[in-house]
Amino acid sequence: MLDIGWTELLLIGIVALIVVGPKDLPHLFHTLGRITARARGMAREFSSAMEDAAKDSGLDDAAKSLRDVRNMTSKKSLGLDALDRATQKFEKWDPKRPEPKAAAPAATPDPAAPEPQATPVVAPDAVASDASADGPARRLHAVRRSDMKDD
Repeated sequence: MLDIGWTELLLIGIVALIVVGPKDLPHLFHTLGRITARARGMAREFSSAMEDAAKDSGLDDAAKSLRDVRNMTSKKSLGLDALDRATQKFEKWDPKRPEPKAAAPAATPDPAAPEPQATPVVAPDAVASDASADGPARRLHAVRRSDMKDD
């Protein structure tokens, strides 16, 4: 309100005690309290009268309509929050890290069908040596939003 702290109130009280005197000080504070209460009551009455006038003139409906429009243009209602999530997911994406595969539902084997043959397992070192024999691996760099800004 007036940003008066306890130290300022103490200083005002000491000055009032010296100027007014201890005999009239309680009467002064009582009168000051009544004046403050009347001022607050008048301010409250004025505020409620202004709110009633705004409701009567339709300004309240206009403010409500403006709030509704603001809510309709929020990121969430336009679906931009999903776009932000997709962008963040893309920025965190690493092409070298394999994506987890979803477990396929187990199919019931056909008793008449022949059993599938096991595929040979290749050691990871052999796969890595094959890739290095083809040539140097390409390295992909992530594109940042700041790189895409027009200067």
